[in-house]
Amino acid sequence: MMTHPAPQTPYHRLARTAAHRWWRAPLGTAFILAAGVVLVMFVYAAFTTAALLAGRPDGPDGMPALGELGELALSFLTIAALLPVVLAAARWVQRRPAGSLSSVTGRLRWGWLLTCLPVAVVAIVLVLGVSMLLPGPAEESSAFAGWGPFAAATAVLLLVVPVQAAAEEYLMRGWVLQAFGTMLRGPWIPIAGQAVIFAALHGWGTPWGFADLVVFGVVAGWLTVRTGGLEAAIALHVVNNLLGSVILAGYGDLAQTETAADLPWQLVALDVPVLVAYAMVISWLARRRGLATVSPEPPARPAPVVAPAARALSL
Repeated sequence: MMTHPAPQTPYHRLARTAAHRWWRAPLGTAFILAAGVVLVMFVYAAFTTAALLAGRPDGPDGMPALGELGELALSFLTIAALLPVVLAAARWVQRRPAGSLSSVTGRLRWGWLLTCLPVAVVAIVLVLGVSMLLPGPAEESSAFAGWGPFAAATAVLLLVVPVQAAAEEYLMRGWVLQAFGTMLRGPWIPIAGQAVIFAALHGWGTPWGFADLVVFGVVAGWLTVRTGGLEAAIALHVVNNLLGSVILAGYGDLAQTETAADLPWQLVALDVPVLVAYAMVISWLARRRGLATVSPEPPARPAPVVAPAARALSL
């Protein structure tokens, strides 16, 4: 039987319902890993089959591929496939509403998400704009890829990046943060724990890149607890991944292998203050809006209507 979080429960404790048992979070994590592998294999097989039917040449791995753009979509969709798995783990394994991963209200607050998006755009445009002024490798190309390839790449990115970024947030700031929260009352160890795991899953590039990913995870985790939901973290993650990928598409450089884990110290020194500023602005907006940060009280039952005659007898 599905159980709902108790009233006045903060976001990081929403998985600790009446149905909670110590083994549910580990079992749910194992389910996510196993089901995620199956779905990733399914997505990969679907792309390979489509490329084979289309008569496309083999890729670097010797299997039919849909070209650079298809490989890009595949890389994002393999992560996006985790989203339904995480939601299913909350509902089937932890016996709680899947919406409790979204926010304390049990749903994704679209109005609040749309409020966060412009702030995220300003933050990421500032980082990307200044970073493009910094000296880069001499071999880096600055030639525009052309409007046709750029439009095609942008269309694909608009379709796959938001789902990919949201899936990462539901997994890290949702599932992992709340899994720690089933064991700990305070939010800081859950926030720090999921941030380190988030950075580790991106691989090891440079110490500065790893530190930047940890800071991103801490900021996103703190905002999730502070605002009672994933919306602010999703907005930041979507805009960061989308704008960064669109710029690469403009230069025809979508096949590059560098990630956020490879950032040099100059970009980290620029990124961290902007992340902190984003957190402060979003926190101020949430406070000004009076955003709910704990699960609501159940609706009060209406008082029974007493007939006039019965009321007279009771007097």
